[in-house]
Amino acid sequence: MAVPAEELTTLRDALIRARASGVRVTLYEGKRIEYATDAEMAAAIADLDRRIAQATGPRRGGAVTFTTSKGV
Repeated sequence: MAVPAEELTTLRDALIRARASGVRVTLYEGKRIEYATDAEMAAAIADLDRRIAQATGPRRGGAVTFTTSKGV
């Protein structure tokens, strides 16, 4: 099940605030998440950014069609 972009944005913003204040523990929906290092928090933020970009970015088709001609 995909998480809506608005929820991902909320999670990312909360994680950025926690990281900026030096907190390594966050609470979300009654769940406690503790990050061991700042690098781990940075990786989580980068993952959320990627997921947000996927959820809000334009949908691209999976097929490419080429038309060729010999010019005759």
